[in-house]
Amino acid sequence: MAQLANRQILLHARPNGVPKPSDFRLEHASVPQPAEGQILLRTIYLSLDPYMRGRMNDGPSYATPVGLGEVMTGGTVSRVEASRHPAFKTGDLVAGMSGWQDYALSDGRDLTPLDGIPQPSLALSLFGMPGFTAYHGLLNIGQPQPGEMVVVAAATGAVGSVVGQIAKLKGARAIGIAGGADKCHYAVSVLGFDACIDHRAPDFAEQLAAVTPNGIDVYFENVGGAVFDAVLPRLTLGARVPVCGMIAHYNDTQLPPGPNRVPLLMRHILTQRLHVEGFIIFDHFTTGFADFLRDMGQWVKQGKVMMREEFIDGLEHAPKGLIDLLAGKNFGKVVVRVGTP
Repeated sequence: MAQLANRQILLHARPNGVPKPSDFRLEHASVPQPAEGQILLRTIYLSLDPYMRGRMNDGPSYATPVGLGEVMTGGTVSRVEASRHPAFKTGDLVAGMSGWQDYALSDGRDLTPLDGIPQPSLALSLFGMPGFTAYHGLLNIGQPQPGEMVVVAAATGAVGSVVGQIAKLKGARAIGIAGGADKCHYAVSVLGFDACIDHRAPDFAEQLAAVTPNGIDVYFENVGGAVFDAVLPRLTLGARVPVCGMIAHYNDTQLPPGPNRVPLLMRHILTQRLHVEGFIIFDHFTTGFADFLRDMGQWVKQGKVMMREEFIDGLEHAPKGLIDLLAGKNFGKVVVRVGTP
């Protein structure tokens, strides 16, 4: 075995607001040895995703938080380094949840063999949790119809970029919201969005109104904040709002200042008959993932859906990568190259 130590990035302290590098700790442990029925995995790619910020908090949520001194959670693509499991052999590529470390053990129940994926890292985006989030949220909750207006924020991110491309496949109009001219240009010229608005523009709300003259039929919510404030009055009668995240608020330590917006929100939900549905994608893997893989495989093969990947080299750079992701500095799906394939 080329590497004698298992580098691990642990949660050292719970963040107060924006995470800091000191909230993480890099340690070296011994490489575990598989027992009967286990597989030793060597991490090749590590996914960085916004949900990781919530796992750093110690409070009630849809998933157990990472404990202090524990390895940070995360989706991975790994190679089987050694196997004492009949269903896996040395050299197999698998997707799993090994977390922020070089090596991990598995009993195989949480692993997905990677067959037929053109680039293994895409198992963490187009063919993984972000792609499935876009697919399920848009098609099962948003249910876009031909000619309808679909708006998605973080339009060049791992989820938003797929939402816009699927919306176009279904005959809808796709309007993106992103941070910066370069991202907006990419959303239109490469991803095929009909338009994209820079949320940093001082007249953002006016620009959004101009490109949605008849309102917004589907708003795929993954940001919140000022973006949602501008979207809310544009929602049409019976509009659908799938909610998969609120990245603008993940670092909040208290409610935002200003007037209580709940009555305004509830009035819009009532009078516009809005269908607002939050969903956690991990609830749907057993019932919908196979259909998603089938459809996404066809779309990618036909060149109708693509994913921009942003690679970070080295496990030690994962903390900064997550901090930058939460600040909106990423462009596409953020993947850490941990080891060589």
